[in-house]
Amino acid sequence: MKVLHMMKLPFFRGIAQYTKFPEGFTFGVATAAHQIEGAWNVSGKSENVWDRLSHSRPWMIVDGTNGDIACDSYNKYQEDVDALAYLGVDFYRFSLSWARILPSGRIDNINPDGIRYYNALLDALAEKNIEPLVTLFHWDLPQSLQDLGGWANPKMIDYFRDYADVCFREFGDRIKSWITINEPYEICEDAYGDDKKAPAILSNGVGNYLCSDTLLKAHAEVYHLYNDTYRPQQNGRIMISINSIWYEPENPENAEQVALAEVANQFKFGWFAHPIFTEKGGYPDVMVENVAQQSQAEGLSKPRLEQFNDYWIERIKGTSDFLGINHYTTHLITGPGVDPIARSPSWLKDIGAITSLNVGGDSASEWLRVVPTGFANLLRWCKNSYNDPPIYITENGFSDRGTLEDYGRIQYLNDYLSAILQVIYEDNVKVLGYTVWTLMDNFEWRAGFAERFGLYYVDINDPDRPRTPKLSVEYYKQMIAKRELPQEDHFKDPAVSITNITH
Repeated sequence: MKVLHMMKLPFFRGIAQYTKFPEGFTFGVATAAHQIEGAWNVSGKSENVWDRLSHSRPWMIVDGTNGDIACDSYNKYQEDVDALAYLGVDFYRFSLSWARILPSGRIDNINPDGIRYYNALLDALAEKNIEPLVTLFHWDLPQSLQDLGGWANPKMIDYFRDYADVCFREFGDRIKSWITINEPYEICEDAYGDDKKAPAILSNGVGNYLCSDTLLKAHAEVYHLYNDTYRPQQNGRIMISINSIWYEPENPENAEQVALAEVANQFKFGWFAHPIFTEKGGYPDVMVENVAQQSQAEGLSKPRLEQFNDYWIERIKGTSDFLGINHYTTHLITGPGVDPIARSPSWLKDIGAITSLNVGGDSASEWLRVVPTGFANLLRWCKNSYNDPPIYITENGFSDRGTLEDYGRIQYLNDYLSAILQVIYEDNVKVLGYTVWTLMDNFEWRAGFAERFGLYYVDINDPDRPRTPKLSVEYYKQMIAKRELPQEDHFKDPAVSITNITH
């Protein structure tokens, strides 16, 4: 199995304390339709894959909740906009519900109530001078399309293009910043290669790679649609948001661990970034070779991951105006072998490395370890790997259990933003904007409402779903206003640190 020589990075280097953001740096917050809107079966909206999962297999949601009402943003969007205006954000990242706009998933049934809702939200944002950053697909595929195979079905390329065409036509006069797809790794690996996300297709090592083939082609077609047809009139920009855990060697002096960390990063981030952001295009060589070797050992006549042909390599290359990055955490590589949790076959087994969570501070999410130095290293790696692209941080955030005095979140944001400032000033990484996940506590997928990422607390036991600002609201508001990391003592709690938060 092939491993790579990883570039020399200053693993675990401390974060310098820069405080001022460059001129033109922008700030926002993010949400996603299924996590906040509710109104799951009213005003013409059809069932999506998360509706189906939470209703048919409620035991898969940690606290038994669902997105039926969520934060009720379908009815309370004006309150959300008021909260955004109070924060003073430059932009609001939200997603459109495919099933609300096209209930059948296809363009034979455009729902006027869905169009009306998003027009009203866009108008409300315009009144407050808040720029929309809009995601076309944030995991909530119409169930009718999933019944046809979802992202494992190549026909999805056409369906996604048609859906995007409606959105560009209906909303593009007011939307100048688009994201095609949010977190393709989570869609393909966790929803088609595993049962961690809806539609929970447990097709490990097979469905995930079928998904990535379709998804990257669909992204490219939507990019070209916008670039060729809508950009000349609407003058906007379009990108993809790629998520990644950053992998580092447990021992930076161990050459094997260093090389395996590079393999893991290519499998995680490079899986979707390499086809778009490199001159060569296509999947990373190490990924193609490792999967081919594993497939041969399994007695297969063809690799489970097939490389794109020349047409698609060229068609996909360069199809993002910016590199959107969603990042939360760092994990460790402890050595070669089959990870104890890896199925056979699987993406994790294909990597050929053993991972560990034994790093950094904790949060309310088992997977989220607090390692701001890892964020700095990921950004340096992206600069060097992808020809110094302009970058937007499209998600970054911290989970707790919902406390209003959320010092842990403030410390996390402060430390991760310090990491961003360090790479901007010391490494000339072109980070242009930052987005907090999330505006308010919402339906966190299979974690339900048990893990809270919001700046605003939402009481889901109150039918009115009131939003209550946490201390982090004032922290973020002040930072945006001054374009500088706040240093006031009331944002610091000596009794609470990231490493000893009680859950």
